[in-house]
Amino acid sequence: MNDSSRKIGLLGAISIGIGGMVGGGIFAVLGEAVSLAHSATAIAFLLAGLVALLTAYSYAKLSVCYQNSAGTVVFITNAFGNNLFSSAINIMLWLSYLVTISLYATAFASYGATFFTNTSSLLHHILISLAIILPAVLNLISSKIVTQSETTIVVIKLALLALVIVSGIPYIDTTRLALPSLNQGLGVITAGMIIFVAYEGFELIANSAQEIKNPTINLPRAFYASVIIVILLYILISLVVVGTVNESQLLEAKEYALALAAKPALGEIGFSLVAIAALLSTFSAINATIYGNARLGVFLAKERELPKKLQHVQRDIPDIGVVVTTILSLIIANSISLSEIAIIASAGFLLIFALVNLAAFKLRAIIKAKASIVLSAFIMSSLALFTLLIYTFKYNPHAIIIFISFIAIAFLFEFFFSRIFGVSPA
Repeated sequence: MNDSSRKIGLLGAISIGIGGMVGGGIFAVLGEAVSLAHSATAIAFLLAGLVALLTAYSYAKLSVCYQNSAGTVVFITNAFGNNLFSSAINIMLWLSYLVTISLYATAFASYGATFFTNTSSLLHHILISLAIILPAVLNLISSKIVTQSETTIVVIKLALLALVIVSGIPYIDTTRLALPSLNQGLGVITAGMIIFVAYEGFELIANSAQEIKNPTINLPRAFYASVIIVILLYILISLVVVGTVNESQLLEAKEYALALAAKPALGEIGFSLVAIAALLSTFSAINATIYGNARLGVFLAKERELPKKLQHVQRDIPDIGVVVTTILSLIIANSISLSEIAIIASAGFLLIFALVNLAAFKLRAIIKAKASIVLSAFIMSSLALFTLLIYTFKYNPHAIIIFISFIAIAFLFEFFFSRIFGVSPA
């Protein structure tokens, strides 16, 4: 592609990465992190961020070499070939985005419920459903509404998070920020892996690689800068949250823990402002993820990895893909708890990122990547996934069953789909 036809500069590319990461994840998983890492929550975010940063190296190298709007799907296929394994992993990516939508919708409902005096299970499910249905309607009306609203919402939520950090720093009680003991170490590591989903959005830069100016230089810079900025942001947020609010209060209200952090400095107004920021962030994240996943479905359908009907596009809107994404997300969000959704989403992306790192290692000569870095990235992401699964098996086996079921569904679907419709993976 001619560089003159590319529209996204370095700052635009960085904003795509930051916007993808600082979506609904931080609002949804912060309380989960505190419940496991306690005073060392900032360290948990740092550990997860380091895994993301190593993986960003693989994405940067792969994105420069394979500039395609399908991003991760293209990387996996080029490394492992067009076969059952690659197809199943691509379906797993598509399913992981459905789980992410569900995570954001559950967080939306938790923060939305704070504006009601009387809460109930029915209200929770109504808010979850509205959080998915309304963005889906916007996607069906016009794709421009989705893309044009994202920049504004990213600016608003970053400004509100900055307000919480700046106003909260003077109120930090440093005695609440003790380093973890050796016995607490596993809890901190596990917390980092459960909250890993808060970092997964940086891979969206790869999907825009064809539109980024001077990609050889700007793509790597965008990946590294966006991840580093978000690591620092998350560490500051967690320091303020843990340092200004009693842990017992955070655990009692862990589904909307971030809003509590605004109270010491800004009172009820601060609480409401953060709750509004959470609603905006999760709504926009759902909006963008439905948009992206429906288009991923179009690509996978063209590759004959999903039913042909998902290719249908009307007025530049993949309407059938939007409807399918919406229905499946509604089912997941209304049937699985927040804790389990966070675990499944993080496990799904850790698995996919481990394979992307392995893909980078296999293609290292072509993409000119350092073997030591991509191999370290693969080992780290694999260990992170293993740690998360071991912990989950011990304390929440139901989540493990669901996660394994997702993997089984992906492989069985592709196995039978290829035979029923005559697709023969190489």
